[in-house]
Amino acid sequence: MSTTSLPTPDHAAELRSAMLAAGFTADGLLDLLGGPAYAALARSETVPALRATRGGGDGPLATLVRLFLLQQPVPYVHAAAAMPVEAALADGWLRREGDEVHATVDVRPYGGPDGEDWFIVSDLGCAVGGAGGIGSREEGVVLGVGGASTTLAGITVRTPVGSALDVGTGSGIQALHATRHATRVTATDVNPRALGFTRLTLALSGAPEAELLTGSLFEPVGEATYDLIVSNPPFVISPGARLTYRDGGMGGDDLCRTLVQEAGARLNPGGYAQFLGNWQHVEGEDWHDRLRSWVPRGCDAWIVQRDVQDVTQYAELWLRDAGDHRDDPDAYAQRYEDWLDEFEARGTKSVGFGWITLRRTDAAEPSIVVEEWPHTVEQPLGEAVLAHFARQDYLRDHDDAALLEARFVLVEEVVQEQVGSPGAEDPEHVVLRQNRGMRRATKVDTVGAGFAGVCDGSLSAGRILDAIAQLMQEDPVVLRDRTPEAIRLLVEQGFLEPVASPRP
Repeated sequence: MSTTSLPTPDHAAELRSAMLAAGFTADGLLDLLGGPAYAALARSETVPALRATRGGGDGPLATLVRLFLLQQPVPYVHAAAAMPVEAALADGWLRREGDEVHATVDVRPYGGPDGEDWFIVSDLGCAVGGAGGIGSREEGVVLGVGGASTTLAGITVRTPVGSALDVGTGSGIQALHATRHATRVTATDVNPRALGFTRLTLALSGAPEAELLTGSLFEPVGEATYDLIVSNPPFVISPGARLTYRDGGMGGDDLCRTLVQEAGARLNPGGYAQFLGNWQHVEGEDWHDRLRSWVPRGCDAWIVQRDVQDVTQYAELWLRDAGDHRDDPDAYAQRYEDWLDEFEARGTKSVGFGWITLRRTDAAEPSIVVEEWPHTVEQPLGEAVLAHFARQDYLRDHDDAALLEARFVLVEEVVQEQVGSPGAEDPEHVVLRQNRGMRRATKVDTVGAGFAGVCDGSLSAGRILDAIAQLMQEDPVVLRDRTPEAIRLLVEQGFLEPVASPRP
């Protein structure tokens, strides 16, 4: 584990003020670097930004970019013009070598959801996303912002809550988001170094302090319960636990399973737990059933599989992440063999990746939805998550007879597409497609298309079906009997919204 000491946050407020004054923000970086170089930084590719800052002169913004993002030494006099350099040296953000100073940590500007200027602090050279991996073999290395962490931040429910818990906080991005809407934030990590980085991230971002606790999973918090739990855990399914930031140290997908199963008892009534995870697809086992078995009693669940990789793709991805592809070829081959041996022993044929959301409920029959949706979505999805569970509540409380008495409106962003051969009188099928949120698409028959098209909240579902039956010369009783299932699906997937009944 890394033994490099971390900076202290004693003068974080002064350093933050200097960074903001220099324009060292997400918007400022885009202006200085231009779109291509800025996008390359998100992939941990620094060459375009190095080229861009050569023309940036010795101004404060170019100095801060070269120091904290590109990890280049800069002259002391330039650093002094950009920040309170002696305070930064004293607190350990910088170290001096002769007439030059070097950054000791990576500081990355990060735009908050409401335009906040935040900073994520992590180990040098450990931003996530580079094609060649993070380039570090230190067990306790702490990573910065990556695609997984921003995905979790985007799907998290952001209603005001009293308490929030970030399990496996890393550099603190989830805890930072939680400070916006939670009165009390607790962050845990098995790596004490990660908690130090979380403290720096919060301080440099001007956010409230969080309770920081060392330990694995829920062990540090005892029996405490929370309104919101989030975790981007070390979910990689690997032979062993080489790297703390990614390898959970449990067999197969046991870490993700344990995290999900133990979360239910840590949630307050109505509270949410939201995780990213990997799970095994095991020979002879339905992966849907595998994940349903993880859901704790007393919880609704919505599990979305976003991607699946066969075991060779998966092993190659994480071998590259650790930079093993740059090793001696024989050593690389042996590690590859170890991964495949692990998967073969467990009967694992592929590995899924996705999102897991739990909601504590007192319903007699909790709703558990496990689905695959690899298509493009529109982030943030926190409101879509809330809407999903609200729809489950509605459907749980309305039987078929109640659905026929209810009134619905077609969601505004839904469009209808007709698919068929050119010149054909009738389409082969009709597709309803969402342009927002999950961006779902679903096929509907003639009745479903006609029903959805006239749902404006003025007529009950039953009356609309009676009118359709008359137009199609069908038996209205038969149509009423066979259509509620289709209505239920359109409501569950967010194409139709119930309209509140008028007060008597």
